[in-house]
Amino acid sequence: MTSKRRRFKQIHSLKERLADEAMRLRSQANALPLSAKREALLRRARQDETAADLTAWLTTPRSRAPI
Repeated sequence: MTSKRRRFKQIHSLKERLADEAMRLRSQANALPLSAKREALLRRARQDETAADLTAWLTTPRSRAPI
């Protein structure tokens, strides 16, 4: 018997979800003292922001190369 995939519709766009995740990670990082864990959280927040920018760039009708 094959199992069915659980599918659901996303309520928020990918850009919104990435921005929310970046904001959450930044707030967690700001609550920590200087450490490797804090730097990892900040790096992940920057990656999420970059991914949101790239997603927005790729979904525009007339995509141009980022400057």
